[in-house]
Amino acid sequence: MTLPEIGPAPILAIIVGAFHSALYVLIRGSASGRFVVLFAAAVLGAYAGQALAGRVGDPLQVGDFGLLWSSLFAWAGILVVALVSVLAPTRERA
Repeated sequence: MTLPEIGPAPILAIIVGAFHSALYVLIRGSASGRFVVLFAAAVLGAYAGQALAGRVGDPLQVGDFGLLWSSLFAWAGILVVALVSVLAPTRERA
């Protein structure tokens, strides 16, 4: 019985998502308890960006991984989480 092979795209998407999430926290100062959601959005964005880069091409590639599109989509995912956290109603703590 052989295990299915995992391509490099999911692993590199995790690395790109982690880097951009950490960069966001470094710039912002904190993630205010939403780092897990921020990280997940960045990883999914990076993976989606890689899928787009595979279709249209990417000027900044590392092997077959499109770094430019995956970085842009990772930041798009981070932006969505940041906007939702600003626009969502807050809970008041007693």
